[in-house]
Amino acid sequence: MGNKVKTGVLLVNLGTPTAPTAKAVKTFLGQFLHDHRVVDLPRMLWCPVLHGVILPFRSPKVAKLYQSIWWEEGSPLMVVSRRQQAGLSAALQEAGINMPVALGMSYGEPSIGTAWQELKDAGVDRVIILPMYPQYSVSTTASVFDSWARLMKQERCLPAFRFIRDYHDHRGYIQALAESVRDHWEAEGRTDLLLLSYHGIPKRFEDQGDPYGHQCHRTSELVAAELGLERHEWRTTFQSRFGREPWLQPYTDETMKALPGEGTKSVSVICPAFSADCLETLEEIAEQNKEIFMEAGGEAYHYIPALNDNPAHIRMMMDLVCRELV
Repeated sequence: MGNKVKTGVLLVNLGTPTAPTAKAVKTFLGQFLHDHRVVDLPRMLWCPVLHGVILPFRSPKVAKLYQSIWWEEGSPLMVVSRRQQAGLSAALQEAGINMPVALGMSYGEPSIGTAWQELKDAGVDRVIILPMYPQYSVSTTASVFDSWARLMKQERCLPAFRFIRDYHDHRGYIQALAESVRDHWEAEGRTDLLLLSYHGIPKRFEDQGDPYGHQCHRTSELVAAELGLERHEWRTTFQSRFGREPWLQPYTDETMKALPGEGTKSVSVICPAFSADCLETLEEIAEQNKEIFMEAGGEAYHYIPALNDNPAHIRMMMDLVCRELV
């Protein structure tokens, strides 16, 4: 009889600078913004702009933003991702499932290649790849697949693998989001509006077939239904736009400016596209957009943290993985 197949899990997230310094941020942004899935302009046009303008001038500014949210243990995204890795590993072990869990990042360290080597060293010959992006986008999920495909070009013996494309409507994910909203409202009080803010993508990507926007709206609808909200009690918006071309709308920051004038004086904000708190949630949403809302006449603003490593999120991750064992 042949040897029993050993399965491992590869968790993947975007990545983070190794330190809140201009040098580390420049290295990270350089790798991130070189990815053709992220910026699909011709390289002859894009690279001079990236290296001559964006990286030299943007890196110091972004470093200061990272400094404002950096935790004692390190980058929030990395700290949370390691906790997720440990939480999933522990949950699998408690269920009697012997399955190593490795963590890789699309940009920076530990790389996807480093994580794959870790799994190989553990004797894995079947991999379940879980990109920690609930909604699929060519700029995130597809980039993970590209990295995996490049790694596999170097392998003589390819492992079997399953690739979890998205989980935007997974029952456990929706319930975990709704539970986090309820818990926050119980602790802080309910607000006039629940705003669900997602990282944006260029509108052009959607026009070319990227299902991300549709999946974001579907997530919002399911969360609102789980909470029993009326249509006027919640909204979907998109944040973090970059460059001059149109991105998915409505924009989060512009919505924040308008809400107080429309009579919405208190708002709770959750970011369902982010599986772990990071710069875009802790600084852009929890700080920048709060300032925008309050200066426009708002009275109460609450950021609801990402699911991070809370038990409901870990259970959902385990369910996603275990479904692929069939």
